[in-house]
Amino acid sequence: MARSDPNKSRVTPKGTKPTGQISERSIRREPAPLLGPSPIWVPILMVVGLLGGVITILGNYMFEIDALGTPSNWYLLGGLGLILVGILAATQYR
Repeated sequence: MARSDPNKSRVTPKGTKPTGQISERSIRREPAPLLGPSPIWVPILMVVGLLGGVITILGNYMFEIDALGTPSNWYLLGGLGLILVGILAATQYR
């Protein structure tokens, strides 16, 4: 939307220059240190979480776990929790 008064269309007064100096150090950045490979427990946790969650969810629907033979929401939530652990471990894998 255009301003109603064209004389007040600038935010800063005309002819101003930025104050403060830009140093060479603020422009040049040093590279971030390289991180080593992930510990061995990270990919193990990732695979166990993902596969364990899928097996838990499939087992909930394929086998009669409780006395009535109906699927339980607790096994579904537990399986989804294991999958979440696997996904979080996958984000930490280098």
